[in-house]
Amino acid sequence: MDEQTTDPQVTDGLTPEELADLEAWRQRVHGTNISDKTLLATDYLNHFNEIVMLIEMVPDMPDMLEECRLWQPKTYQEHFRDSGFSDKALAIEAYEHVPPKFRKPFEDTIAQMTQVVDRTLERIGNDVHGGDPDRLREDCRQSVEIIHRIIQVANGIIHGTAHVMEQAEIDQYLGTD
Repeated sequence: MDEQTTDPQVTDGLTPEELADLEAWRQRVHGTNISDKTLLATDYLNHFNEIVMLIEMVPDMPDMLEECRLWQPKTYQEHFRDSGFSDKALAIEAYEHVPPKFRKPFEDTIAQMTQVVDRTLERIGNDVHGGDPDRLREDCRQSVEIIHRIIQVANGIIHGTAHVMEQAEIDQYLGTD
């Protein structure tokens, strides 16, 4: 076992079987763009970066709202199945072996991001139809800011930090608090 395998931030709470599975998978993903700490790949976040780029265009090109509405959330496995990622089959297979201490917060964070994107599209759709370009620009700016923050949280989890955004902050944005 190396230093990373015995790192308590990675190994705390794992059963001996989970530790053995993690070590075997760490060896399989070594040298790829899949984290050998969590077995997750940051390439998945490109799916959410796509919608961010589209939302950023809407204030200057309101017809881009239709492009935004065509975007659909994808699961981790769906993203890799549809991607050109060189190790996509390995990423899909490794996902089933992600330690629960990373997988649960990752999935929760992705669910939060999907919720925010859905609410954003609803909000900016109302802005486009309401004809207030200043409000549209501000709603897009705020939405992109919070989505970027959630992407940063997901990126941290992928790299071994199991922290999530506070649900109260998400609820405040969504208007459900």
